[in-house]
Amino acid sequence: MYSTCLFCSRSLGRNEVVETFPVGRRLAFDASKGRLWVVCTNCERWNLTPMEERWEAIETCDRLFRDTRLRVSTDQIGLAKLREGLVLVRIDSPQRPEFAAWRYGDRFGRRRYRQTALTGLGVVAAGGVAVGLSVTGAALAVAIVKLATFKVAYDVGARAVRGRPTTVVTAIRSPTGTVANVTRADLATAKLVPGQHGDPFGIRITTDLQSHLVHGPAATSLDTKLLPHVNRFGGTRSDVAQAVSGIEAVGSPHAYLSKLVQHRARQRQFRVNRLGGDVGEPADALTSLTPVERVAVEMAVHEEQERRALEGELAELERAWQDAEEIAGIADNLLLPPSVESILARLRHSF
Repeated sequence: MYSTCLFCSRSLGRNEVVETFPVGRRLAFDASKGRLWVVCTNCERWNLTPMEERWEAIETCDRLFRDTRLRVSTDQIGLAKLREGLVLVRIDSPQRPEFAAWRYGDRFGRRRYRQTALTGLGVVAAGGVAVGLSVTGAALAVAIVKLATFKVAYDVGARAVRGRPTTVVTAIRSPTGTVANVTRADLATAKLVPGQHGDPFGIRITTDLQSHLVHGPAATSLDTKLLPHVNRFGGTRSDVAQAVSGIEAVGSPHAYLSKLVQHRARQRQFRVNRLGGDVGEPADALTSLTPVERVAVEMAVHEEQERRALEGELAELERAWQDAEEIAGIADNLLLPPSVESILARLRHSF
């Protein structure tokens, strides 16, 4: 039984209420369709469970939901909090806008609030550094110190807005089995490319001067991990509503992704033909998407991944969970020097 978020590789936590499924502190379920999700408390993403035990777990969740008095419900969606701390989200047959508001509203809203707060703190810290060091520079009357001062302040502010460029956001497994880390700086190279064999898109990204072209389920899985870092400031309720309308206008998440990729590819080709080159930021880059497009793509890719799993490709979902567990283990050890690892190994052996 997996215990790591598919998207951020953080622990999903545990509960002592659902005996057949003790993973997670927030569970969403659709009893009529037999779907069970674990909602990550860190990134707010919904992890679809492929386990065979989910039917019994869904029955337990449904019973617990009906038995608790601490619940809020609409006609199609309900929220209940148990005394033990487990939160249950019961899904019936909501329309897409209502479902999107429950499923994505918290994620984008909280992400926006958190990143705005962090950015504000970073800018304030940058201002403090600039003022403090400028006074020192004035006292010393050294122009180069002043220049370095503002460089430090700029770096602090930029890092608050864009994040630390060396942070590892995910990893890519090559056909040969090797794993390449993708840092936040690599996100600028990520591009949407036309899909193959009916897939709506592929991903091209460069890490350590090596280009990777990913298609199929692997591209969908990779995009779900890249987009939250590209779209660090989430979205407003208006962004979510416009994103839902855009998806509904073309009929499905799959159709939306295909249309967007084709449109961006035409834009890039127009630049090449008209201007003799792709001037400025590439039109097919993930970072070139508008705020509403980023929200829509993140929603559509997430639902596209689930569509694959629910149409019989559960083996792909199992592998995705296994990769998440492995990447989580890699991430836990990224910052540990060999000396610390050897000490931990001896301690484990002693126990």
